[in-house]
Amino acid sequence: MDIVEERPYRFRVERHGDMRVPGVVFASRALIPDARADKSLEQVANVATLPGIVEASYAMPDIHWGYGFPIGGVAATDVTDGGVVSPGGVGFDISCGVRLLAADLTRDRMPPPVLNDLMDRLDEGTPRGLGKGAVWPARDSGRHLRGVLESGARYLVELGHGVRRDLDRCEDGGGVADAQPEHVSARAIERGRDQLGSLGSGNHFLEVQVVDEVHDERIAAAFGLRAGQVCVMIHCGSRGLGHQVCTDHVRTMERTMGRYGITVPDRQLACVPVDSSEGRAYMGAMAAAANYGRANRHLLGESVRRAFHAVAGTDVELVYDVSHNLAKLERHQIDGRERELCVHRKGATRALPPAHPELPGDLATVGQPVLIPGTMGTSSYVLAGVPGGGAFYSTCHGAGRVQSRNQAAKAVNGRTLRDQMEAGGVAVRGTSWKGLAEEAPTAYKDVSEVVTVSERAGLAALVARLVPIGVLKG
Repeated sequence: MDIVEERPYRFRVERHGDMRVPGVVFASRALIPDARADKSLEQVANVATLPGIVEASYAMPDIHWGYGFPIGGVAATDVTDGGVVSPGGVGFDISCGVRLLAADLTRDRMPPPVLNDLMDRLDEGTPRGLGKGAVWPARDSGRHLRGVLESGARYLVELGHGVRRDLDRCEDGGGVADAQPEHVSARAIERGRDQLGSLGSGNHFLEVQVVDEVHDERIAAAFGLRAGQVCVMIHCGSRGLGHQVCTDHVRTMERTMGRYGITVPDRQLACVPVDSSEGRAYMGAMAAAANYGRANRHLLGESVRRAFHAVAGTDVELVYDVSHNLAKLERHQIDGRERELCVHRKGATRALPPAHPELPGDLATVGQPVLIPGTMGTSSYVLAGVPGGGAFYSTCHGAGRVQSRNQAAKAVNGRTLRDQMEAGGVAVRGTSWKGLAEEAPTAYKDVSEVVTVSERAGLAALVARLVPIGVLKG
């Protein structure tokens, strides 16, 4: 496979075989995957074979191997020119994303006794792990689940959970349009009923953080951030419901794509035309799962608010909530003509520029907040969308794994890691030593370098750096 450096921080995978467009990887030399150990560049080339794909098969600086698409992959297909939708380009955790809340207090008002009290309350009030358990009991989520699937966080605010500003500061106003719960299977509903308002496991987390550096005072102020401010970052998705939606529709597409004359180099890229009955069914089910994910983070955010009121007597406001596993119908200029595209972002975050019509009025002059979580115990970042941002206004979503969970667990002792973090001033609440070891910082790329590449490649602008003082893991 030929890969050439077009310019700093932009590499090109030349067209070969059945590729319809080239591959483009935003990276530094240090972040380019090792083809001997990571097949993600091969996946970039495979994605470039999809019917209807336009411009390029893109990869973000945090690229690593995934299901079908690489994680960190972005690809758009032209809906009116046979463009396809592929669940592998969204992933199993539909609408997995990040929610950032800012408290009305600074670090000096949270000494260790107060922080530990807060972490204990968050520990008690945040269901997490592989099993059941949620902020909403099953009897409540079951009764309201259709409303959640149709409208996401909007439905919860209508019920009195949260305020209008929570919707203004959430991607898509808190809910993805055109959701079709009728295309969500009974098995998916069953899996989601007991998990609405829960963190999950793996790389999902809830962190208490402090704004350690502000790089753009004007944009930070518009976002509601200032140096020394205490924040909370929540990273989770649509739990078992989203996983089942992906599983169900991948199986359907594997059976039916031959009917449309589609062949793919990897069966994990199973796809159908967006404008087919199977494509429309998946898009409707995916939107419903995305709304579940938005509602899930919203309920966890409400639980955080209650904890801060109880411990610190202070308010917590939403900075932004954004997803990084979605396929969205968007209009973009391609070859001088506006086209309707199905933009897949898998492990990639939308980064809308200033003046974009989908931004709320108070963000119109500064662009969309982009939330980039670090690995456990390391920095996280807030960026902003920029004019002319590449890859259909997309950027990275995190650090990107370099070790499997099994490799990390063998190399790191969870108890030792916890002790080291606590000695460094970070309060840690986990559910198992193995779970902590699996998410050790050494298992991931350097998130600071990932963010630097994203900025220097012109994908987004750096606004602030946050550091953790409390970590809650599944």
